[in-house]
Amino acid sequence: MSHSMVLGVMDSTGDQPMLAYLDEPLPVTEDVLAMAGQVKPTEIFRFAADCEESRCCHFDGTNCRLATRIVQLLPAVVETLPPCTIRPTCRWFQQEGREACFRCPEIVTQVYDESERTMLVATPA
Repeated sequence: MSHSMVLGVMDSTGDQPMLAYLDEPLPVTEDVLAMAGQVKPTEIFRFAADCEESRCCHFDGTNCRLATRIVQLLPAVVETLPPCTIRPTCRWFQQEGREACFRCPEIVTQVYDESERTMLVATPA
């Protein structure tokens, strides 16, 4: 996988936004970002990128603490593995296994839900 790809599009037609996975990830280009129109690309696209490890506030030197908190604190939203094209290289899957995948469709970049649980998951330890 290149440095940054579009993995899917957020579908907000249900009770909560859920990721609609693309058949193939798209490289992030100006043309792809322009498809967001007047909204922030992070509001509608799910981006996947290589783990930044020590350059990321969620990395503890070995693991992604965000992935750990997601599995520990959020309910599963699907019962089968989503059709993810990056699973073989996904840090969350390598670290947390299927449990991360069962929660992945509900993860959004742009957080508007400021519930206590959401903020606990999103805030670096």
